[in-house]
Amino acid sequence: MDGDVAVGVKRGSDELNMYSSSPNSMTANGSDTKKQRLDESPPSRVLHIRKLPNEVSETEVIALGLPFGKVTNILMLKGKNQAFLELSTAEAAITMVNYYAAVTPQVRNSPVFIQYSNHKELKTDSALNQRAQAVLQAVSAVQDGSSPSSDHGVLDLAPPPSPVLRIIIDNMFYPVTLDVLQQIFSKFGTVMKIITFTKNNQFQALLQFSDPVNAQQAKLSLDGQNIYNSCCTLRIDFSKLVNLNVKYNNDKSRDYTRPDLPTGDGDSNKDHSLLGTPSGALASYSSGAGYSSSLSLSQGPGAMSPLSAAAAAAAAAGRVALSGSGVSGVLLASNLNEEMVTPQSLFTLFGVYGDVQRVKILYNKKDSALIQLSDGNQAQLAMSHLNGQKVFGKVMRVTLSKHQTVALPREGLDDQLLTKDFSGSPLHRFKKPGSKNFQNIFPPSATLHLSNIRDGIGEDDLRLLFSNGGGTVKAFKFFQDRKMALIQMSSVEEAIQTLIDLHNYDMGGNHHLKVSFSKSTI
Repeated sequence: MDGDVAVGVKRGSDELNMYSSSPNSMTANGSDTKKQRLDESPPSRVLHIRKLPNEVSETEVIALGLPFGKVTNILMLKGKNQAFLELSTAEAAITMVNYYAAVTPQVRNSPVFIQYSNHKELKTDSALNQRAQAVLQAVSAVQDGSSPSSDHGVLDLAPPPSPVLRIIIDNMFYPVTLDVLQQIFSKFGTVMKIITFTKNNQFQALLQFSDPVNAQQAKLSLDGQNIYNSCCTLRIDFSKLVNLNVKYNNDKSRDYTRPDLPTGDGDSNKDHSLLGTPSGALASYSSGAGYSSSLSLSQGPGAMSPLSAAAAAAAAAGRVALSGSGVSGVLLASNLNEEMVTPQSLFTLFGVYGDVQRVKILYNKKDSALIQLSDGNQAQLAMSHLNGQKVFGKVMRVTLSKHQTVALPREGLDDQLLTKDFSGSPLHRFKKPGSKNFQNIFPPSATLHLSNIRDGIGEDDLRLLFSNGGGTVKAFKFFQDRKMALIQMSSVEEAIQTLIDLHNYDMGGNHHLKVSFSKSTI
């Protein structure tokens, strides 16, 4: 094993009790009552991690530090739910503390506390903790690009089988784009090619590194981590493929070694599938600290709050400005058709992308309205999909509002019924955590997905219903159980109008028709 790596149980570990309330320690996530300013606490390359879940593994603790630099030592105090992590340099430790000051670190979905230790290095007895030693040796070998030894018989890290990773994203409540994946995974090496697709109703990707060792390091560090707060969980395996054949460069696939490739069959914006517009400005950034092409999440309005090692990898150079949690959930929609628009119609349309709480059509400017959604993430999603769409014959403009909430008028003052409170509405699509609706968020399209169709309702009934508003039904297809169907209108504008008119339409027998946009065509 390398001479600079030592792992095990610290001699005289009873002296570590002082760390639980040391006034000279810096809390990294600001939740502790004894938080200190960074410049009042001497930084150390040894970090003290507290409130770890029971049965946490060495690998999970190491993963917290891995994106920031080489981890040279680890000491687990499992009885106290604590650990000490030593990084190769104080700079790496400072970057890690700064990053987790903005983003609460989590292990197994539980928040943990990270602070500087009073120790400048960990002196450990490696003979007493062979498992931790083997784990760290394996991780260190992957970082160094060498083959780890398995002399201890505790952990045998086989040579990486392929430079290609298969990535599945679980709990995909928010869109993940090809560019986001490239930014996250490029921390671990040169990303050459990416192909994204939907299989078994799940967003998946194949991503090829230039070197299998880089793929192994990315898998070790990112598997099981969340890209965004409590969702978009990465599940990573090695692919059986060793090389990807990319034909087109667009928002579904990319070969970074061949910028000359065509974009493919027409405008790639026609069908984003599960992809959506990224919610922050993804800027390539070099810190001068040995990191390059990192993702600087110095995001503008509407940024989501990334979490855990996936985002940490992307922001490994530190200096992260995370504004996602404070972003307003209020949108301003303008250039509306004031003869046609109502609070209810805006609630239905914007409700495709989030739970609308309040709508106010402006009294002195009735072609504009404020729409308040549950949070900034939903507002960002609605804005990215609805800005520029034609609604009631006019191109709607959607921007983030400077207002934090939509105020309700005093009783009796809203005689034109321009403001409506929908906070208690039973029609919110995203109230239930883990709802399938989170997986079915698509841009407006001419094809609509219908569900909750009542027994006995046939194709002719639905074609008639959907053409009653003046639209033209171009195609129709029942799903096998006949409780769901696809219906294609002649244009996106017609589909938007029809969704506004017929979502939650009462079909009798307590069956309310559910209408959403589909990524499919018939």
